[in-house]
Amino acid sequence: MLQWSIEPVRLELRYTWKISRNATDEKTNLIVTLADGSVEGQGEAAPNVRYGESPERLQEEFLRFVSATGPEQRTPEAYVRIARASGCSNALRFAIESAAWHFASGNRREELYRALSLDAPGRVPTSYTIPIIDPGQLRAFYDREQLSRFRYLKLKIDRESAYDSIAELCTFTKAPVMVDANEAFTDVEEFIRLLEKIRRLPIEFVEQALPDRLREESLYLKKYCPFPHFADEAVTDEPDMAFISAAYHGVNMKLMKAGGYSNGLRILREAKRLGLRTMIGCMVETSLGIGSALNLCSLADYADLDSFLILKKEPYGLIREEDGMIAFNKTEH
Repeated sequence: MLQWSIEPVRLELRYTWKISRNATDEKTNLIVTLADGSVEGQGEAAPNVRYGESPERLQEEFLRFVSATGPEQRTPEAYVRIARASGCSNALRFAIESAAWHFASGNRREELYRALSLDAPGRVPTSYTIPIIDPGQLRAFYDREQLSRFRYLKLKIDRESAYDSIAELCTFTKAPVMVDANEAFTDVEEFIRLLEKIRRLPIEFVEQALPDRLREESLYLKKYCPFPHFADEAVTDEPDMAFISAAYHGVNMKLMKAGGYSNGLRILREAKRLGLRTMIGCMVETSLGIGSALNLCSLADYADLDSFLILKKEPYGLIREEDGMIAFNKTEH
């Protein structure tokens, strides 16, 4: 007999995770399971306050979803339609679809890319994200975390310490830096002045400098940005891809924002059709969620899938990282 369940999991972090709009030392994610007594599939939801999601809200939505499913087994696509019709948030819809696909594939998570008709991801280089910290502590953080092994570094910034942090990091790392503002700037001219100060530094790209509601300002910024500018918060489950292609050079697609594999794949393929660069990113997630994203990496120019590394205790062990490269562990679950 098919059984759906949901369980909150508290994730303690190894250090304070601070971005421009909030800071935390722990996260509560939700693990969705579909089982029949012999096979089970699981998916992870990482609620994001930026989109009005919370663990409590997602659990309420899950109850509505379960009441609408009925006892018969359905395809992953059918479960996605039910989840959407039940008003489930993007993160929960992704967890439901992930559980359904893993159940359908006999829980062989490392082979899910085959079911999605994708190429094998192999070993994928991931960036490592440095949270907002005092610029004077960056070198100690870099050394303690042994960040020289990563091909790219992503640096979270706020308005107050942006230049000092970028300039300091670039004094001792050889890695190209992705500068991630998380919508910290509301004055486009202020951000352009920052860009002028860092334009000779080894910046790979900047990410979502302005709130996505500032559409005219984003179009203006593209004219004067010396680096590629990636959309992040602007890329949700129904992004305006025509506008994004006009205002940005690339997209950061996160499955938790896209609401599932099928929609995430649609966004990535549409971005490529429009000539945009593509990145697959993550929220704070276990290797369950990161493994889901890894399946799609054949469609990405960049991967930012490092958040399982900042957990004090990673519960699943589905992904390994060596020398800045991530890959599936071969043990089946």
